[in-house]
Amino acid sequence: MSKKPAETQKSAIPDDPELQAQRFGRVREAHQTETAEDYVELIADLIEAQGEARVVDLSSRFGVSHATVNKVIARLNREGLVSNRKYRSLFLTDEGRELAVRCKERHLIVFNFLRSIGVPEEIAEIDAEGVEHHVSEETLKIFQAYISKHKK
Repeated sequence: MSKKPAETQKSAIPDDPELQAQRFGRVREAHQTETAEDYVELIADLIEAQGEARVVDLSSRFGVSHATVNKVIARLNREGLVSNRKYRSLFLTDEGRELAVRCKERHLIVFNFLRSIGVPEEIAEIDAEGVEHHVSEETLKIFQAYISKHKK
């Protein structure tokens, strides 16, 4: 592998500490919303596929305990994304449904972009699940433009 001349190599550490703090802050923010996004997206998918979403379904599909799911659902209730009653199905609020739709759109754009550059379907699905939470709106627009330009 050839080495780039020193003047064209980019330092791993930005000169501006504030810029680096902003970048890390954006990643931390994405991590905080990632769980909520995953849950509302799966709840919407379960309701569409089988008419309801239950704690047991979420537990099974996420591979986590019922207690973990109940803790997240309590948080989503407080945030106004989910409504439920004890021992009953889960429902998305209007805000929860809107978030689920946005998440699904982001996921599909990332998935379709990865497929368009030759990533195998199964790998693209796995990678899209992580990238969708961290990619900026600007990058999503570029992905979408690339997909549109390179449709077969």
